[in-house]
Amino acid sequence: MRVVTVSTGRYAKKSIGQQFTDESGDVAEEEATKAGHRVTGRALISDEPQMLKAEVSKFISGRDDVLLLTGGTGVSKRDVTIETVRPYFEKELTGFGELVRSIGFDEIGAAAILTRATAGVTKGKLLVCMPGSPSAVKSALRASMSEFPHIIFIARS
Repeated sequence: MRVVTVSTGRYAKKSIGQQFTDESGDVAEEEATKAGHRVTGRALISDEPQMLKAEVSKFISGRDDVLLLTGGTGVSKRDVTIETVRPYFEKELTGFGELVRSIGFDEIGAAAILTRATAGVTKGKLLVCMPGSPSAVKSALRASMSEFPHIIFIARS
């Protein structure tokens, strides 16, 4: 499993050597580890289609079964994760986004509609696009991660 945080602000700080945090990536790694998954790598990239495409291509050609992307799923002009990743999907798992928004509604109310979270499979692998909020990452993974092995099994059938 690979974890990639998509954040222009954090990436800018990293690029110039400033102190930065990656709470969402930390939460994703922690939840994956708690669930018995092995995180083989992490990255922090900017909200740039070329950077996202490079990460997705690297994942597809690599050995990992799951790519967790945090961030870039909102409605601002710089949120391009969904538009960039969706073309890679052979099958989209729209239920993942519905689940994330349902949980979000219970936690934060109608503002949950601001996420365009989704997931999909390609070449027997799972790509998961989550919001950048650490609490949303935690909730989404706790609710869905137990199904990841089953999704991969079915996608490879």
